[in-house]
Amino acid sequence: MQSDKDLEWELTSCEHIVEDEYIDFRKCAYKLPDGTIFEPFYNYSRRDYVVIVATDEDGKFICVKQFRHGINKVTVEFCAGGLERLDGKEYGSCNDPAQVEDGLEAAKRELLEETGYESDDWKYIFRVPSNATMADNYANIYVAKNCRKVAAQNLDDTEFLNVHLYTRQEIDNLIQSGDFPQMSHILALLLSEK
Repeated sequence: MQSDKDLEWELTSCEHIVEDEYIDFRKCAYKLPDGTIFEPFYNYSRRDYVVIVATDEDGKFICVKQFRHGINKVTVEFCAGGLERLDGKEYGSCNDPAQVEDGLEAAKRELLEETGYESDDWKYIFRVPSNATMADNYANIYVAKNCRKVAAQNLDDTEFLNVHLYTRQEIDNLIQSGDFPQMSHILALLLSEK
């Protein structure tokens, strides 16, 4: 059996097809463990983000409905948003804490901006790659309990979303119907119950 180190691929070339303030989309070639060079492999870089499993004082889940252009559909999901970077870019490594917003602060900010709710009862759950096959960013999952409405929404220019409250059973039904399709959000829900 090969060691784990012997399974690694070696990057031999990388072309940045689109590299602007929003995304770094790349076409790469790799040397595989058997020595073969294979291309193209496409991958991209986006900024890390937070997903907040928030419940109000009655235990209902605070969700948002918004259009997702990837699947061309209005979906239901938990509140989520990117970690702000000091350089203003939407992508790149968030491994240097001095260059990126703190995850908990981002979670609190996103919950308040998108829903008008806040909480004094926060818990960090997990950090997971958003799409390990093609992307280098991570979802940071938080739980916020006993949230209370304190403000109106304060949305970004490209955010158009409605806030809805759901029971756990209603969330299950939305997952089954395909209306709650975000993989990291479903994982967040399951992990929040441990």
